[in-house]
Amino acid sequence: DAAGLRAYSVVIASLSVKPNAEALKARMEQEGYKIILAQNEQGMYRVIIASYDDKGAAVHERNTIRDKYLASGSSDALRRTYGIPFDDLWILQRQY
Repeated sequence: DAAGLRAYSVVIASLSVKPNAEALKARMEQEGYKIILAQNEQGMYRVIIASYDDKGAAVHERNTIRDKYLASGSSDALRRTYGIPFDDLWILQRQY
């Protein structure tokens, strides 16, 4: 999946169990997102919801997604539905 990564990516989760990462990917794809799974050197699966060449665009998208999901329910409700609370999204800068 990592071939589609640009310079700045919005990460919604970093999970150690691949089936959990795949389940979150499938759930988010049902909601219309094109998810990229990327495994880091420590074996963690990063669930990437968007990737941009511009850091400002990535930050804006991160904030938009976080605000959308936090407005739809409590962190506990989001964790029950998606497995994550949507309160810790972050930007990953690609190293070339």
